[in-house]
Amino acid sequence: MKHSLIKIDDELCTGCRRCAAVCPVDAIEGKQGQPQMIHSDKCVMCGQCVQICSGYASLFEEYETPRDQKMRERHMPPAVNEPLFAAYHTGDYPKVKAVLDNQNAYTMVQCAPAVRVAIAEEFGLPLGSLVPGKLAAALRRVGFSRVYDTNFAADLTIMEEGAELVQRLTKGGTLPMFTSCCPAWVTFIETRYPELVKHLSSCKSPQQMAGTMFKTYGAQLDGVTADQVYSVAVMPCTCKKFEAERPEMNSSGYQDVDAVLTTRELAYLIKEAGIDFHSLPEESFDNPLGIYSGAGTIFGVTGGVMEAAIRTAYEMITSKKLDNIELIQVRGSQGRRQIVLDLGTMKLKTVVVSGLKHAVPILENLKKGIADFHFMEVMTCPAGCVSGGGQPKMLLPVDCLASHQRRTASTYQHDAELLVRKSHDNPAIKAIYQEFLGEPLGHKSHKLLHTHYHVSHPDH
Repeated sequence: MKHSLIKIDDELCTGCRRCAAVCPVDAIEGKQGQPQMIHSDKCVMCGQCVQICSGYASLFEEYETPRDQKMRERHMPPAVNEPLFAAYHTGDYPKVKAVLDNQNAYTMVQCAPAVRVAIAEEFGLPLGSLVPGKLAAALRRVGFSRVYDTNFAADLTIMEEGAELVQRLTKGGTLPMFTSCCPAWVTFIETRYPELVKHLSSCKSPQQMAGTMFKTYGAQLDGVTADQVYSVAVMPCTCKKFEAERPEMNSSGYQDVDAVLTTRELAYLIKEAGIDFHSLPEESFDNPLGIYSGAGTIFGVTGGVMEAAIRTAYEMITSKKLDNIELIQVRGSQGRRQIVLDLGTMKLKTVVVSGLKHAVPILENLKKGIADFHFMEVMTCPAGCVSGGGQPKMLLPVDCLASHQRRTASTYQHDAELLVRKSHDNPAIKAIYQEFLGEPLGHKSHKLLHTHYHVSHPDH
């Protein structure tokens, strides 16, 4: 599984090895004081090295490679005036800009939950500012035809993943089941623990479910065909670019997601368009693929997928209302949290893990046959997607921690403010099953919303 999404500029790298310290898979190699290299077959493309890197191009030094050439290599727009750091990711900005400049293009964009609590930082607003309305307005102003929301697809994921868990629990299937929303986690399992691939949920991630729905249901609603739709995702995660390019992600007959912009890349688009982010009005995402519940929005934080899944799975299994839907036990910053849920006929044992290194001891125990749980959520980045490699970069370590905390707090605030807080109560989710998909795990939903992950090895 070779790729070159994440790179280190050896002209700028000082060899401080801060990147190696945060790499969860020991993919960064090199000696102290010398330029580092990324072992691409080990790298899971989480971008944490990009976030932590402090080696940058000084104005007082001359480099063999001019700044404008470095920016072209990074796929950055020429007008961007920000420091160039040694660790970086290549982007999709140029091809998205070209499509938006084409007046005949029909574009649909989705926006991940963690973007709305971070994008405002690029425009000088306080850390963790919650701006879903301004975000929707900005996406319209830069020219997208339809402004949809990954949160809708997160609700869809819960319907499918919850049904899959119930099926494995009641009818037999591989347990424990692993969530599959984090592409870096999926890549890690495929390459480091191929014997455990069968534990991954077969559900596509919300990004990919949204892309599929855009080119099928969404195209049908708008009277266009799948090949006419250009599908863009705005994500806090660098590995989402890799996920979108996986060859199996084409259930509509075309690539589900054509391009992925990180939060920082979206900021480039907004700035280049001359949009005053501060003065944007509060607007809504388009219907119906932009309607979401509180459960959908908490996908952006560690423990969020588990909390959202439990809100629905509990009611699916017991047919009783879950009175306390704020599951504080799965929230927090610890590397590993556990919760046991009383379902009457059984005790559902779950584990939440943030950071791949915390997952390794659990996986090793599972291989030994001594893991005692049914369902596990793993997110590669330390605070979940809010701290993803594509989020606004903090220059000071103290700001880094504060940004994670405030983005997380804003995410839970958004959940608490929404009237609908369970995925299965989302009226747009109910409608899409009635009008298009049928039922969770049904023939059509399985064809469009599920996939197969691969047994792979680092040297392949």
